[in-house]
Amino acid sequence: MTDIRTYSAHDTGAADLGPHAPKPTAITEGQTEAARSVWTDGRIDTGLWECTPGVFTAERIGYTEICTILSGRVTVETETAAPQEYGPGDIMIMPSGWAGVWRVHEPLRKHYTTVTD
Repeated sequence: MTDIRTYSAHDTGAADLGPHAPKPTAITEGQTEAARSVWTDGRIDTGLWECTPGVFTAERIGYTEICTILSGRVTVETETAAPQEYGPGDIMIMPSGWAGVWRVHEPLRKHYTTVTD
């Protein structure tokens, strides 16, 4: 039998993501991020991620991401759709091949799950 693993996204101990590092795809100078994977099996990875305000580019090549915004606000822009704002409780699905720009308005924290193609 396999035990259930439980993490609270707001528990500072279990949800400590460690120190922030520069966001590699940041357009805004000084933007940082931190992440912690809490479970992976090689094809599926799930964990917590946070980012400071600013703008960065993103693309999902070779994997799909499903995420739930836990705190903060972000507007996501793509070439093919109108900008969409997301906040706490919103779920986003970015299929493999997706590309866009994230405009983080306030510190953003999300739970993510990625599934490799």
